[in-house]
Amino acid sequence: MPAETKLAPERPLSPSAAKLRLLKKLRCTLRFEKKARECGAHLVAGVDEVGRGSLFGPVVAAAVILDATYRIRGLRDSKLLLPERREQLAERIRAHAIAIAVAAVDAARIDQINIYHASRLAMREAVSRLSPAPDYLLIDALRLDCEHPQRSIIHGDALSASIAAASIIAKVERDRLVRDSARASSKLSGTFSQFVNSIQNTKFFRSVLQKIAGFDKRRTRRKSSASCWRRLRK
Repeated sequence: MPAETKLAPERPLSPSAAKLRLLKKLRCTLRFEKKARECGAHLVAGVDEVGRGSLFGPVVAAAVILDATYRIRGLRDSKLLLPERREQLAERIRAHAIAIAVAAVDAARIDQINIYHASRLAMREAVSRLSPAPDYLLIDALRLDCEHPQRSIIHGDALSASIAAASIIAKVERDRLVRDSARASSKLSGTFSQFVNSIQNTKFFRSVLQKIAGFDKRRTRRKSSASCWRRLRK
């Protein structure tokens, strides 16, 4: 009889890979917006931030009020979209949304107040810049200290079209800010700018760690992530 072939044990997924697998299964719809309007809201804003898990650069938040009479197809969590598709959707959101606002908190401020409070600060600032002002907020996983009625939704950027739109706008804006910062350093221009926006606490980062010195002089590295930096250098 033929010898039985032993299958290699399946490697467990990393937390980030498991999260991405979950997000891909979720459907992004307008049901949360419809529920808010059924309760009397007229201008429902989705709010989200990007850059919270990065070791570099600002955290950027966006607030978006979508037009209830116009459906933008393809909205989903910005992490699940290719850069070209994010850019395309961002253009459509800007063209058809009722209101859009963006706010950023830089690395120095993040070090002062920590990334959690910096994320909430950026979100509050984005909401305050909306014109017209919203009368209801849908927020990805957080609650904000403001007077607006609101709902916090876990995995909101994968479930709510308004939050997904905010996620896309914030991601595109942060990509632009980080690219501009990288290009301003001639030592890194054309080499590091394509990597820096995705640098997090991963093994991949070790291969480009030596290129950080020049970029760090521009004060974009977060000192509050020092423990991660020490582990990555080992």
